[in-house]
Order: sequence, then structure tokens, then C-alpha cells
Amino acid sequence: MFKVEPKCSKCEKEIKGDEEVYIQMKYPAEKGSTEIKAYLQNEGQFICEKCMEK
Repeated sequence: MFKVEPKCSKCEKEIKGDEEVYIQMKYPAEKGSTEIKAYLQNEGQFICEKCMEK
């Protein structure tokens, strides 16, 4: 399976491990457990710390 690297939705900078990010997404309507990184990648938009400060 292909691994998709997360990128900032504003500046397209690649998000690295242990980097602080903000995620814009809707609160899930249903309960359940899932693999968190895959869920955030599919349901959210990553925003890097520098873009959030602007």
C-alpha cells in the first residue's frame, strides 16, 4: 500500500514526525475505534504551526 505523506493545506509543506500541527475537521458523528493517523489524513486538513500563526 502507498504511504501518503501529510502536507500543510495552506503552504504544502511536508509534515514531519513530532511536529506541532493543527487539524481542521468536523467532529465525528459515530462512535468507534480506528487508526488515528489514517483517520486524520482522510477526514481532516493539516495546518502547520507557521501558517496557523499568520
